[in-house]
Parts: sequence; structure tokens; C-alpha cells
Amino acid sequence: MKSRLFLAMIGTFAVMDLMVRGQNQEGFISLDCGLPIEESPYSVPSIGLTFTSDSTFIQTGKNGRVDKEFNKRFRKPYLTLRYFPKGKRNCYSLSVKRGTRYLILITFIYGNYDGLNVYPNFDLYLGPDKWTTIDMEGRQNGTDEEIIHKARSNSLDICLVKTGATSPIISAIELRPLKNDTYVTYSGSLSNSFRVYCSNSEREIR
Repeated sequence: MKSRLFLAMIGTFAVMDLMVRGQNQEGFISLDCGLPIEESPYSVPSIGLTFTSDSTFIQTGKNGRVDKEFNKRFRKPYLTLRYFPKGKRNCYSLSVKRGTRYLILITFIYGNYDGLNVYPNFDLYLGPDKWTTIDMEGRQNGTDEEIIHKARSNSLDICLVKTGATSPIISAIELRPLKNDTYVTYSGSLSNSFRVYCSNSEREIR
């Protein structure tokens, strides 16, 4: 992104906001990428969220599934993935509310889905702006990227751009609407640097 600030932590206000909105998941987008449409939707009781297939949000790519040795390591939303062997740029088109601030979390887990043990490297874009480069070399447990972004229109494109010989992949897309006074910036978006949970609760905060 042209203008981006780095967060030292995601603090109390954002956590409280997510917990309140999490009661009915209004405005939430939780996509299990690569999930067959006939298996959608489903709930994950441990985190209280409902995931749906990404198949109605993108017309390209193919479904994949991590190697069975990873089945016990990851939750259901991260066992499937979508990969893009064709085309340089492949985009998801999401319906959002203009002017709303969203916490966006994108998860990438290779899981040797193709049996080649070759980790992907590609670029991730938010709309027309480059968000970051995803380099999965040696990341057996995958990686994720997180940003707080204010929607400029009622649609948002999340794009994966091929930059070399490997095919881009994606495991899950999660959007959470925030109050517009959460992490206010004059321009640009807020990209997560790292997070610290200040809680003694054993319950996961999503």
C-alpha cells in the first residue's frame, strides 16, 4: 500500500468490538477457500464462526486439499485451499459497505497439496495496491496477513498475482467490520506488525 502504518498490537478496543459483533456475525465474511459448494456452509464450534465456500466469489482457480498428514494440525477452514495455475492475476470480489473499516485476515497454508514440496511465492494485492509479497518457503504451518482497511466503495478486490514459476494459493479470507473510530488514520490502511493478547482467558478471541 502507498500509505501504511504498522501496528504494535491489536488492543482492547478492537478486541471488544469484535466480541460484541461476534454474537450474530453481522457483516462478517468468512470464506473457506477451495471448499466444495456442497459442503457449505458449516460452523466451527471452538471459535463460534460459520464458514462458507469461496466458489461464488471467484470464477478462476482450482480446489486443493492439504496432505492428510496436516489434518490434525489445522482446523477445518485451513484444510482446503484454492490454487491458481493459470493467469497472472486472479481476484476475489467481495461485497462490503463503503466507508466501513474492516479487519481483513488472509490465511495461506501450502500443506504440500500438490505433492511437490515446492513452496509458493507470489504477491498479494488489495484492490489496485500491492499489499505484500507472500513467501512460503519453509512455512510448514502456513502464514497469514492482516490489515485494517476502510472500504472506498461497496466492493473490494483481493488479488493474488503470480510472480514466478509457482502458483499462488489461498486458504481462507476473513473480514470483520469495526467501529469507524477504531484506529483512525488520515489516509491509507493499518498493517499488523504483531499482536499481543492481554487476557488470562483460555477462550480464543476472534
